[in-house]
Amino acid sequence: MIEFKNLTKVFQDKKREVKALHDVSLQVKEGSIFGVIGYSGAGKSTLVRMANLLEKPTSGQVLFEGKDLIKLSGSQLNDVRQQMGMIFQSFNLLKTGTVYDNIALPLKLTGVPKAEIDKRVAQYIQIVGLQDKLKVYPAQLSGGQKQRVAIARALAHEPKVLLCDEATSALDPDTTEAILELLSKINKELGITILLITHEMNVVQKICHEVAVMEQGEVIEQGSVIDVFSKPQTETAKRFIHSLFNDDIPGDLFRKLKTNGKLVSLSFIGESAGDPALAMVTKKYDVFPSILGGNITDLKERPFGRLIVHLDGSESEAQKAIHYLEESGVIVEAYTKEDPTHGN
Repeated sequence: MIEFKNLTKVFQDKKREVKALHDVSLQVKEGSIFGVIGYSGAGKSTLVRMANLLEKPTSGQVLFEGKDLIKLSGSQLNDVRQQMGMIFQSFNLLKTGTVYDNIALPLKLTGVPKAEIDKRVAQYIQIVGLQDKLKVYPAQLSGGQKQRVAIARALAHEPKVLLCDEATSALDPDTTEAILELLSKINKELGITILLITHEMNVVQKICHEVAVMEQGEVIEQGSVIDVFSKPQTETAKRFIHSLFNDDIPGDLFRKLKTNGKLVSLSFIGESAGDPALAMVTKKYDVFPSILGGNITDLKERPFGRLIVHLDGSESEAQKAIHYLEESGVIVEAYTKEDPTHGN
């Protein structure tokens, strides 16, 4: 539905050029929730503003349903923008207007008849669960309620795509969870494609189908959320995934254990997360597993577990145990001190 082809964006900052994006190519499939994650300055917010040409690229193409947006006239581009709702971190609500006014005003400005406006306001305020707040002003709402109003406003134009720029960054964890559930519901029930920008891995974990990892204006890794979580290829992706798990080993313990047996990281996905593979190791081989850290979480409604385990035993028996775990669907990697995602 949305495709970025070889996007580059260069800003002029006084006497020097700042390259915000460099040769970025991504494809957001219709009906999916696509997450773009990166640390501050990675270029992800610049990228999402390219989707509707709020920011124009220095070079490259932005395609929406096969149309090159850069080649469209002003009126044609405005028509496309009506099909893309946008949600911001700061909500961007009109302080002097009620909840009704905030949802209705953009529709009034585009000439939607009053009866249709009332119909849409009632429909989408119900979807976000704020039917009793229509006459309330933003100052009387919580952060989560303000974001729900912003989502209803974005939905009122009945877009095909929602562009979310750090939509949960200003919210507490419980409110973030509720907003993510709402976005997932909108995706499933209304079939709206979502392009979501974030620096929080738990956001990607909860609702995204695919993810791209950005660093210094480039996409350094992309794929299905399951593939990126289970087999991260870059150190940045590993750091993000590590943020979900408590698997640091203190330096003294690491130095003690690495000389005796094997220290490994085990990743379990889907059905393998519930299998007793690790428990069976002690019955099949002369090794004694000790779990040193990690946990199990949900990954797009599938269990995903990560454990740091010490296999106490001979080299040969430990290797047999590792081979058995791999055959059981467990991803096994050596836990090394040099890995920057782990403790020193």
